[in-house]
Amino acid sequence: MSEEFLSVAIWHPARGMEAAALATVHEISGIVARKNYGRDLLYRSGSSYVLLRYWNSEAARLAAHEDPDMLRCWARLGNEIQIVKVFEKLETVPK
Repeated sequence: MSEEFLSVAIWHPARGMEAAALATVHEISGIVARKNYGRDLLYRSGSSYVLLRYWNSEAARLAAHEDPDMLRCWARLGNEIQIVKVFEKLETVPK
């Protein structure tokens, strides 16, 4: 059985920061993929963005939360976006 799980973040770029926010999100997604933490999908509806992150495991998520490259990006992103809602760990609902 796979340990993969889904996290979801819904956000808006801060005024005048859309290009910077997207660049930072893409940088973070690159780190996530390169360091094998998981994979990201980014969607948009109007001015809202929805980031789906499939973590490879809880250990991968914990490692990412301590990774200096990720921490630098998250710190920068905090000035570029406004978080609407975050779901840290979604569970599959059986059919």
